[in-house]
Amino acid sequence: MDQFLAFTVVGLTTAAIYAVIGSGLVLTHTTAGVFNFAHGAAGMFAAFAYWQLAVGWGWPVPLALAAVLLVLAPAFGLLVERVLMRPVQALGEAERLVMTVALLTGCIALARWIWDPNTPRPLSPFLDDRPAIDLGPAAVTWHQAITMAAALAIAAALWFLLHRTRAGTEMRASVDDRALAGLTGADPLRAGRLAWVLGIQLAAVGGILIAPTVALDAQQLSLLIVSAYTAAVFGRLRSLPLTFLGAVVVGLMEAYLAGYLPQNDYLPGLRLAAPALLLLLALLAFPHRRLRGRDRKLAHVPLPKARGSLVFAGCVVLFAVVLVTVLSEDKVISYGTVFSLGIVALSYVPLAGYAGQISLCQLSIAGIGAVVWGHLGADGELWALPVAVLVAAAVGALIALPALRLSGIYLALGTTAFAVILDRWIFTLPAFDVFGLRITLFDQGSVSVTGPDLFGRHLTSPGQLLMLAAVLLALTSLGVAALRRGRFGRRLIALRDSEAAYATLGGRLLGARVAVFALSAGIAGLGGALYGMQQQTVTAEQFNMIAGLPIFLIAVIGGLGAVGTGVFTGIAFVVPTQLFDELGSWAHDLSALLIALAGMGLAHNPSGVLTGMREEWTPLARDRVLMPVLAGVLGLAWALVATGALPGWPALIGALAVAVTLRARAAVRARPKPAGDVPVEWWGIRRPWRPEDREVLDRATATG
Repeated sequence: MDQFLAFTVVGLTTAAIYAVIGSGLVLTHTTAGVFNFAHGAAGMFAAFAYWQLAVGWGWPVPLALAAVLLVLAPAFGLLVERVLMRPVQALGEAERLVMTVALLTGCIALARWIWDPNTPRPLSPFLDDRPAIDLGPAAVTWHQAITMAAALAIAAALWFLLHRTRAGTEMRASVDDRALAGLTGADPLRAGRLAWVLGIQLAAVGGILIAPTVALDAQQLSLLIVSAYTAAVFGRLRSLPLTFLGAVVVGLMEAYLAGYLPQNDYLPGLRLAAPALLLLLALLAFPHRRLRGRDRKLAHVPLPKARGSLVFAGCVVLFAVVLVTVLSEDKVISYGTVFSLGIVALSYVPLAGYAGQISLCQLSIAGIGAVVWGHLGADGELWALPVAVLVAAAVGALIALPALRLSGIYLALGTTAFAVILDRWIFTLPAFDVFGLRITLFDQGSVSVTGPDLFGRHLTSPGQLLMLAAVLLALTSLGVAALRRGRFGRRLIALRDSEAAYATLGGRLLGARVAVFALSAGIAGLGGALYGMQQQTVTAEQFNMIAGLPIFLIAVIGGLGAVGTGVFTGIAFVVPTQLFDELGSWAHDLSALLIALAGMGLAHNPSGVLTGMREEWTPLARDRVLMPVLAGVLGLAWALVATGALPGWPALIGALAVAVTLRARAAVRARPKPAGDVPVEWWGIRRPWRPEDREVLDRATATG
């Protein structure tokens, strides 16, 4: 009994922290309409700042707390609301989600950049020098008592704010109808600012309270938010009392699992993944609106032509040939993952770009493809590659079945929970048997991966594997482009535009979702298998959720509807990472930080950069004089570098300068001729029709 009470005290303490953090999530979502994926990262940053002030610089604890909670946290909340979230407020739920994912990635990268993750930073509990409070069969430390008291005080203060103050009334009114609230004299912008400030402050309180009980690690602290996600979903993202109840359920569950879960090799990961499992169950069990339209401006999905798709695929293969011939073997190993990770990024195009289904677990599914190939293709058996794709596709279909009830932020939360379950439990399992079939994943370590046997040759060299990945990326891109031009692609876009209208017109939601999730997962599994071949050894950490967020962000930056997003993401992710790694350990997380900053610029170009780039370079591609000149310059630069006559960087810079110059010249040549050079009978055909043209024609054709 004493042990049970001790675990109960620990569980209630943890529950109090989750309640504080979860209430901040609910407050921000109900007032500003934003589910903040970076909420845990804000608490993580507050914990690091508190450590820096109280331990690193020796400030008194009360002064350090006041600086973090009353100065830094409100300033951060105002910065997020004004600079990041307000510009995307009118874009819709998906764009706001991407912005918070970018903020999460940026916060983790910035924290790792400032505070070396290899240096331990212990943080002492509050009043740890005082004896615990004796309650008979159980004892409560002062830190636990302060935590529970803070949670109760925050609950009372939030109730008073929302129901007994004008500011709280404005916040609740802004939730229902911002425009109508403005007509009654309320200020929705002020209510939003207040919500963000309070939300970040609550995250900071939770981060500081939980930091002494866990390792002060940027990724671990940020992912503790999964438990707060569960509490917020218990509250249906709008009820604070139910959020506190959900926090109690999660906290007690974690404590009892830690105390009573049997000790064996299969269950430790279950305790770590339990909040994510509970989150997934809560999403499936609680009612949500089954069908609903999108509250966003629908972006145009480019329609690739067959000829253009073939040219693009040829350019991908040609680019791979250039890399193999100009890079040394160690550089080919470093940069060869451009194409395999590009395939993983391409999996977002049919799923998110065409069908509008948000998934944050694509890299985790790629890990399944890598594991299946690593075990079944250990001797290079080519048949194991399609098996890896099919297994990944089956996992994608499995995700789609419960996801039928979810959309928008609920679907993003569901796929996040699935990724965390894979990271913390499934990928950590040792080998086990299912119906007599031996299943082996990472087996609590790493998996050795080799290349396939193709046409009687065993592909093992980095150059051969790079070319294989490039050819498969080109073929997969052709398939995705053909999908867009086909009937199923049009159906997916209709599904994205309005699920309700799609179902009303006779579309089968279950079949469409299962098919697109399976297709996307199969593509990701193919990319994961190729990535494993190039790495030769893979671990579960390479496929966790946090590692996949930068790939998702770059795909969004490129444009989820563009087929070229795959190769764009591979280049934008791999090349800067390798370049910054060469600068030293201090720049290790700089590329992730820059990716996050680029993702935060989504408001300026929500459709992606590839559409604009295509429009800018199309005149040069169609110019029959300048395009051959550019091809000749690029071919000459390639030959000079391949033969060693010219270093790589000067040739690259020179080729880019020539390309930009020719592009500008082609744009000038493609401009329409002045009006005087176009005969009157061609007005409206060879040049745009103008309002004043009618008067000119009337005068020219007027009779006496």
